[in-house]
Amino acid sequence: MVFWIASVAGLATAYLLGSIPAGYLAGKLLRGIDIREHGSRSTGATNVLRTLGKWPALAVLLVDVLKGAAAIAFARWFYPWIGTLPSVTPPTDLQTLLPWAVCLAGLAVLLGHSRSIWLNFTGGKSAAAGLGVLLALSWPVGLGAAAAFGVVLAVSRMVSLGSMLAALTAIALICALEQPLPYRLLVIAGGVYVIARHRANIQRLLAGTEPRLGSSKAASQG
Repeated sequence: MVFWIASVAGLATAYLLGSIPAGYLAGKLLRGIDIREHGSRSTGATNVLRTLGKWPALAVLLVDVLKGAAAIAFARWFYPWIGTLPSVTPPTDLQTLLPWAVCLAGLAVLLGHSRSIWLNFTGGKSAAAGLGVLLALSWPVGLGAAAAFGVVLAVSRMVSLGSMLAALTAIALICALEQPLPYRLLVIAGGVYVIARHRANIQRLLAGTEPRLGSSKAASQG
């Protein structure tokens, strides 16, 4: 029982890490505004770029990536540490359990980013936090996804399209490489979740109205 209580606390920690509303805080601290009332009304780095400028956006992007990486690093430390406590008896071998715990922590941090408890369960689209998860989980997969995003952004100037194709690239890479099943499931589920968070962007892409970075429409959509 103690082990499961501690495990739930670990997942709650990962969720709370994801819930840190970096974009919202940047708006409040720098201009005294609620960024959810401006631009695309997202708290992500793209809307911060359009609303506050490139340096605040870069800081928010870095924080969001670090949130994802920190959740994975925390899970990898926390669950083995639980197993060392004399009052805790894990239900199975920790080496077998750890990848599943990391998988759940990754999903928790993505959920926290997009459904922050501090913002009435609203937030960003989890792409930056997802990149942090990927880099901590498997750096080749993370770098591959980042490269795909960069290429698509350079060609199309559409952040949404780059994010979704980066998610698909991550899914393809994690399935092609030798990785534990829980890690593969995490990346597949997380990638699908990130794409699902871009539903409005997908509709605009199909309609040919998705704004490009730097365009006049980009200030009102994203």
